[in-house]
Amino acid sequence: MEVEGMVRNKGARYASLVAAGVLAFGALTACGSDSEGGGDGGDGGNESAGKVGVILPDEVSSPRWENNDRPSLEAAFDEAGVDSIIDNAGGDVAKFGTICDSMINEGVTVLMIVNLDPESGAACLNKAAEAGVQSIDYDRLTPGGGASFYVSFDNVAVGGLMGTGLIDCLDAAGKTKANIVYVNGAPTDNNASLFKQGYEEALAEKIDSGDYTLVGDQTGEWDATVAGDAYEQMYTQNDGKIDGVVSANDTMAGGIIARMKDNGTAGTVPVTGQDASTEGLQNVLAGYQCGTVYKNTDLEAKAASDLAIALINGDDTASLVTGEVEDTELGTMVPSVLATPVWVTADTVQSVIDDGFANAADICVDEFADACTEYGVQ
Repeated sequence: MEVEGMVRNKGARYASLVAAGVLAFGALTACGSDSEGGGDGGDGGNESAGKVGVILPDEVSSPRWENNDRPSLEAAFDEAGVDSIIDNAGGDVAKFGTICDSMINEGVTVLMIVNLDPESGAACLNKAAEAGVQSIDYDRLTPGGGASFYVSFDNVAVGGLMGTGLIDCLDAAGKTKANIVYVNGAPTDNNASLFKQGYEEALAEKIDSGDYTLVGDQTGEWDATVAGDAYEQMYTQNDGKIDGVVSANDTMAGGIIARMKDNGTAGTVPVTGQDASTEGLQNVLAGYQCGTVYKNTDLEAKAASDLAIALINGDDTASLVTGEVEDTELGTMVPSVLATPVWVTADTVQSVIDDGFANAADICVDEFADACTEYGVQ
């Protein structure tokens, strides 16, 4: 499916939402509550007569959910004076359903979810609709769910950055001809298909011209071990002749890099990533990973908070919506707010720290300390 069929933005697709002023938001800080239980917020000065429930998916597929999204959301809701409950399903579909039922029974006005899979996500959203609760798909669209709104990053653009990032890294290595492989996200995650759409489009010209040959294409299931096993299998099948890897996130890249260290190729074969996790940024600085896609969760959190407030107060949301994304199961367009991702290399890691998204103290330890000094990370 063409990009234009999936995402229709008001104005240029890649225009920065920050520059447009739609998602302008300063650095937020807040302490995250226990990931095993719900976090109550809403101590801001301008109380809204409503409550938002948020269900995060897990702590494993990416560290962002607890390290970044939870505190960003808590801070945004607290700043807006919105009462909130934030809980984590821990990767358990049954627990996800229990949390959903509980939040609806507690009388949340708006329910925001990051689904574990389309089926359980849609079941939750349908229950919310039956109870008269408006809903927001956060970060992942739930096909067939019929969410009222979708808040995320431009996920096709995220994949595009991985594709162009790999090209830049191969060019820098002087490799005009290359065997490449894809290690994709979980097939149950709609975002994974959008990421892949993006890097396939970015790499199409290189592959069609014969400059690059796609010699492997497997899922890593958002899991470091699964991704490492998938890479090792493709490496063996191709007699070690792999020149570049599109890994759809930093967690999987870490598993792949571990296998590269075992076979002596770490740092010689470019690997992409996503999430600007501590591990990912360390691997970028060390030269094991050629870059990562940085998605500032403060932007998502602020957009979600603004939408929730508008829904609670019955305000017009037209000025908040920046585009629409197709729900391919229902054949409908979901009003959306899509933020702009950024490609980060070793030279720009400091910008992630300056935003408050990551901490130099966590990154610049042990073997990575010298690299931090080299690239001015502090």
